[in-house]
Amino acid sequence: MSRGRSEESQKKRLVASVCAVAFFLGFLYVYSGSIFGSRNSGSSALDYGSRSLKRLGASYLGADDTDSKQDVSSSSFAQDGDDDIIPKSFPVCDDRHSELIPCLDRNFIYQMRLKLDLSLMEHYERHCPPQERRFNCLIPPPRGYKVPIKWPQSRDEVWKVNIPHTHLAHEKSDQNWMIVKGQKIVFPGGGTHFHHGADKYIAHMANMLNFSNDNLNNDGNLRTILDVGCGVASFGGYLLGSNIIAMSLAPNDVHQNQIQFALERGIPAYLAVLGTKRLPYPSRSFELAHCSRCRIDWLQRDGILLLELDRLLRPGGYFAYSSPEAYAQDEEDLRIWREMSALVGRMCWKVAAKKDQTVIWQKPLTNDCYMEREPDTHPPLCQSDDDPNAVWGVNMEACITPYSEHDNRAKGSELAPWPERLTSPPPRLADLGYSSDMFEKDMETWQRRVDHYWSLFGPKVTSSTIRNVMDMKANMGSFAAALRSKDVWVMNVVPHDGPSTLRIVYDRGLIGSTHDWCEAFSTYPRTYDLLHAWTRDCSPEDLLIEMDRMLRPTGFIIIHDKQLVIDFVKKYLTALHWEAIATADSNSDDGNEM
Repeated sequence: MSRGRSEESQKKRLVASVCAVAFFLGFLYVYSGSIFGSRNSGSSALDYGSRSLKRLGASYLGADDTDSKQDVSSSSFAQDGDDDIIPKSFPVCDDRHSELIPCLDRNFIYQMRLKLDLSLMEHYERHCPPQERRFNCLIPPPRGYKVPIKWPQSRDEVWKVNIPHTHLAHEKSDQNWMIVKGQKIVFPGGGTHFHHGADKYIAHMANMLNFSNDNLNNDGNLRTILDVGCGVASFGGYLLGSNIIAMSLAPNDVHQNQIQFALERGIPAYLAVLGTKRLPYPSRSFELAHCSRCRIDWLQRDGILLLELDRLLRPGGYFAYSSPEAYAQDEEDLRIWREMSALVGRMCWKVAAKKDQTVIWQKPLTNDCYMEREPDTHPPLCQSDDDPNAVWGVNMEACITPYSEHDNRAKGSELAPWPERLTSPPPRLADLGYSSDMFEKDMETWQRRVDHYWSLFGPKVTSSTIRNVMDMKANMGSFAAALRSKDVWVMNVVPHDGPSTLRIVYDRGLIGSTHDWCEAFSTYPRTYDLLHAWTRDCSPEDLLIEMDRMLRPTGFIIIHDKQLVIDFVKKYLTALHWEAIATADSNSDDGNEM
């Protein structure tokens, strides 16, 4: 759902005019009592409507399913003469699809017999079903589902019934990933190379780099981290206490539901794999990349996966690698270490520190080393017409992205330390044709809006109600910046076909992803407490179903859009089992600004 603006005018008007703001409570029917009563106890089971509605989304499996077709056209939010149409109820998917991720569904891959190269991890990349094979039904929670435990308690424990998988507790029992205790799963903070706790491991890394007070944030100069193969994201969870935010990354693989555990805990995380496509993040997004026994063959295809990390690291950024190759003495580990050291040397990375089981390499600040390499050295520099910020569906390249002339002269990212960088105009604003005045006006606008949102929520939202937030069309991240005083984190999503403002989001010390909202997002069901929605690029019914899939029971949706869109969504409240809790006219707010 969009805000009714053309991309042509976006550079002139960062915030388009809107007609209305509406708030919706996405909610599921309860066996007994009020949904807010169950919020207080945290133990009531939830049921997705009547059991008579339960059925398999047969159209996705190729069978005829005319009942699941909607009465309203998928091509627009409203057509002339549609005012009297009342949408049918959406069917509810079978229980066995309670964890469906439409574009990361291995069953779909098997059914379609897709010819994928398993050695390149293509089976863990996104493969979305065509329209005629999509589920047109609502994803139910597992039986006995409980309102999630609130942050910060959730960092250390979650309800077992919400993610009924104990495989990792047994397989990683010697590494303290997670422990089953009665009705809960407990997370002691361990990992493959930090059995005694992520907090000690993080302090050890900071000590290796000689950062003051053994604090990895380096006086606010290290803010964003990419954790590749994150497990249940305890590393990212403990980084939050140091004012560092990690994009914790893992595929939807045999280690059951790693990312779902992370998000249930309230830790930022995303489903993705280093395979053949670029990760959905712009260049120079992270100060540090991390791999703790992430089981990645970094030498494959001329080092293409290390070169993807190189694209994502800022000037002077670090790669922390904890793996047997960094310390073991057997013949195979020594061979890999020698070849990997030679590769990163040709990439101009230097060893910043090496101790115990961990080595930390550092990326150069300038192009000087690249220019001093022998001719025909591999990996080569990328072609001048390669856009390192083009990521959606773009193949990785086995080449080094050099710095622009400006960046080379700057000898660094020029970013202010955190938290100043959140509100300081980022240097890359000029790359998009934006001015500092436009940036500051955008911040003021969204601070005013967010304050208004919270006043409308009233007693329904307390300090612990909301933790995982998604801004579905984040622009420069000012909605997320306005939430800084709240104990939340925000996944800032920038549509792939608009201005690539995600680099501004990362330069502000925030995180996010590029996405195409004609497809399902790479997350498990029930992983966000609040969706901020103002995009309408594709089928509105499909988008509403996807929003319902991502939203936790008792979660909230804010829709900030034209009255036409608000009226359209209101028609679907009953079909979606949502309840409108507040509506406000925003013409007086900023209807003609900028």
